[in-house]
Amino acid sequence: MKRTSTRLADGREILYYDTDDAAARAVPDTRPLEASATTSEVRRDPLLGDAVVIASHRQGRTYLPPADACPLCPSTEGRAGEVPAPDYEVVVFENRFPSLAGDTGRCEVICFTPDHRTSFAQLDEERAALVLAAWTDRTAELSAREGVRQVYCFENRGAEIGVTLSHPHGQIYAFPFVTPRTTRMLATVAAHRAATGGNLFEEVLAAERAEGTRVVLEAEHWTAFVPYAARWPYEVHLYPHRRAADLTALDGPARDEFPRVYLELLRRFDRLFGRPDPTPYVSAWHQAPTSGEGRADFALHLELFTVRRTADKLKYLAGTESGMEAYMNDVRPEDAAARLREVASR
Repeated sequence: MKRTSTRLADGREILYYDTDDAAARAVPDTRPLEASATTSEVRRDPLLGDAVVIASHRQGRTYLPPADACPLCPSTEGRAGEVPAPDYEVVVFENRFPSLAGDTGRCEVICFTPDHRTSFAQLDEERAALVLAAWTDRTAELSAREGVRQVYCFENRGAEIGVTLSHPHGQIYAFPFVTPRTTRMLATVAAHRAATGGNLFEEVLAAERAEGTRVVLEAEHWTAFVPYAARWPYEVHLYPHRRAADLTALDGPARDEFPRVYLELLRRFDRLFGRPDPTPYVSAWHQAPTSGEGRADFALHLELFTVRRTADKLKYLAGTESGMEAYMNDVRPEDAAARLREVASR
């Protein structure tokens, strides 16, 4: 993998990732951009203890532009976007409208392909492997920055999820705090270790593999399953068999096998409802905090879920979920797993 680092016109960093060592990507950004003004701050909820990011400057960010004005497509003569090069494989750059910036962290955009009309599920394994390499590289570099407590790589896909740009892309957040979801997992895992001496992540994975009814896909180095208490109608967790704290600790065999397994999962999600349009989803890497006692017991895993519950109905987080964080699932996890097995590639 070749990495090329350069700067955009307003000083933001942009990095090109290529499989070809001869690729030349250091194209200057000729746009007349001024430095972005950000007003991010982190506030702590006094009752829950959760960190909340206030980022009012994001109200003016780009929202669903037409395809011929997409800022994530390669630049062409007469149309300059966020990527100055006329082509790329995978590219990462600092978000122009970041939720986190400066002392409050960092937000990056990762574009999986220059093709506006495709999706991650339609990539080949070589490109998916390059995306994994970029995620890993960003995790390593951002984790080493002073003040960063957790790195989060994720993809939102589909208008139903709330995306503001339809080009195939994801985001990478470097948080200055451990996120509420991870904090809760760490507490549960620590309590289990104190009570039993075992690792809860490993035991959950072993139990799902042994019981089998919620397993969606099992490969040599990865298992995908619908969790016993899934919150979303179709929700899959993907675990490497050898526990790793984050992407940088993933071993070679698991890294090599990941593209095939992940692409198969995404393609099954697209076949779930028999619709011509792609299934909306969130794909989220859960990684350990960059330091602290809980890091040693954490298990890297990917969570993939859709807000669609039937072909023509969405799952809304209404009163019980939004108000009380008490999830009500309309689909039995065992039935969801069975359906995801039925739509396997032939």
